[in-house]
Amino acid sequence: MNNNYLEFEKPIAELENKILALNSIDDSIDIEDEKKSLEEKSKQLTLNIFDKLDDLQISQLARHPERPNTFDYLPLVFDDFIELHGDRAYADDKAIIGGIATINGEKIIFIGQQKGRTTKEKIYHNFGMPRPEGYRKALRLMHMAEKFNLPIVTFIDTPGAYPGIGAEERGQSEAIAKNLFVMANLKTPIISIVIGEGGSGGALAIGVADKVLMFEYSIYSVISPEGCASILYKDSKKSDLAAKSLKLTSKHLIGFNLIDGVIAEPVGGNHRDLTIASVNLKNAIIDNLAILKQQSIDGLLENRANKILNFGEFNE
Repeated sequence: MNNNYLEFEKPIAELENKILALNSIDDSIDIEDEKKSLEEKSKQLTLNIFDKLDDLQISQLARHPERPNTFDYLPLVFDDFIELHGDRAYADDKAIIGGIATINGEKIIFIGQQKGRTTKEKIYHNFGMPRPEGYRKALRLMHMAEKFNLPIVTFIDTPGAYPGIGAEERGQSEAIAKNLFVMANLKTPIISIVIGEGGSGGALAIGVADKVLMFEYSIYSVISPEGCASILYKDSKKSDLAAKSLKLTSKHLIGFNLIDGVIAEPVGGNHRDLTIASVNLKNAIIDNLAILKQQSIDGLLENRANKILNFGEFNE
């Protein structure tokens, strides 16, 4: 059985493995009816399981080993991409990928977080956890976008900013805070999309936008369910309770008006059909860019400020 199936996907895996076994049988044996029956059962089972996912299961799906990442989407969503490197001060952080891209004939500045998939890639990209130089690289690209009147599109996919001593010594918190401040006032349209895991300030540092979107089975939260359970309940095994309390999935966040839209995923999640996932993502970017381009810069900034100020509730 494929080790990349999550626990709740095991019943689906059993059917799919039976289908694979049938495919290996000699063609002289008529098995088409049996295959079609199993395929229909597999599809229906997948629909039933994914229709009832709880918040912890969605969290696991957002971090699925085969979930598409920034590099997977880049060639399918954008017509071309030229990567730009470095923060012009310290180093080139591989956890953040940025540069100039074209979508539907329009030039944009793209910034995305990259986790990596193999062990070697994960180490190279620091598991998608940016250091201060990564956020300062993103900031440099944001200023470039404003200077040349280019919209910004960001892909969020990180467990959080890197908490190492070196990152703290080089001003991790200041780098994140600076990005929040600048993005709130940047004179160009910004679209941010959570493609997998949006963790804490590490995600927010490229997530202050006119339109914040999430894939259906992505998560966006101040902390992971496991981390929350360890701190609040002193037991990481209570992560299901923590996930439920955090309200970290797209269906909750759209209900609280904390995000602006949810991008549908193919049956079984984006890892099951990258082509459909990429088409949905591309269409969402094009549609939202068209909406934002109709607004004046002053109107854009006013709406962005009001949106931020309307988060949460308070009494004076």
